[in-house]
Amino acid sequence: MRHSRIHAASCTCHLTDRRQLLRMTGLAAAGAAAVAAFGLPRLARAAGATEALLLSCMDYRLMDDVARYMDGRKLTEKYDHVILAGASIGVTNEKYPAWGQTFWDHVGVAAQLHHIKKVIVMDHRDCGAYKLFLGPEHAKDRAVETAAHGREAAKLKTAIKAKHPDLEVELLLMALDGSVESLAGV
Repeated sequence: MRHSRIHAASCTCHLTDRRQLLRMTGLAAAGAAAVAAFGLPRLARAAGATEALLLSCMDYRLMDDVARYMDGRKLTEKYDHVILAGASIGVTNEKYPAWGQTFWDHVGVAAQLHHIKKVIVMDHRDCGAYKLFLGPEHAKDRAVETAAHGREAAKLKTAIKAKHPDLEVELLLMALDGSVESLAGV
């Protein structure tokens, strides 16, 4: 629709459109500045290959340590993360079989969508889920606790290799100070 000269001379709709554009541009700039200033997450990338799927426990005390460990291995934004109470025992326990099914579903999706090469299982010391399933006495002795984690993690590794023989499996145990040891020899 064409505006007449009279309409064009007296109309302020073009000013409104400009103001609206400036407001939107200002909001976009403010949003970008907020992302830069506060370290807010940037836009997610499209799906593609990742290195691994990490299974860890839900213990809030170690979330930052888990992320720091993965960052230290240069795996930032290169892994999928599944969180279950107890990590390995969360999958192998018989009390909550849906937890195990959830894990297997995630492994399948991660293999299909992200072409993972490895599953990293990270248990941790002083784990409430282990105490729930095995009793509190298992954690009183460091060697007994390590053996319990090694046993459950080894069961899970065997099951992963049976279902996904092409995937590498790494078994780890994190201490409450964030240090990590391998469960491979346990």
